Amino acid sequence: MTKEQEAAPEAVENEQTQTTIRWEGENMASSYANVCNVTSTREEVTFLFGTNQNWHAGQRELTVELTNRIMMSPYAAKRLSLLLANTVSEYENRFGELQLNVPEKK
Repeated sequence: MTKEQEAAPEAVENEQTQTTIRWEGENMASSYANVCNVTSTREEVTFLFGTNQNWHAGQRELTVELTNRIMMSPYAAKRLSLLLANTVSEYENRFGELQLNVPEKK
């Protein structure tokens, strides 16, 4: 047998064992958020999403209207972290680096 013939059954096996994901969006709701906060316990990570209701710079108090809470296991949160890091990296490769302008602690 040639190397190609030896490798062929492996490729077929991989195709047969590969999982196909079908995304169903019939019941999906869409929300916009420009604020996110994250908390965690040993068993879960909680994301709070909302929108900043104050648009004037220099205000001493901001109001954030919370609209969604997403809870997941730490394992799912780590997978999300990797997906987000890859997505932001791809975005920056195409459109340039995102500058966050985070103020320094005094």
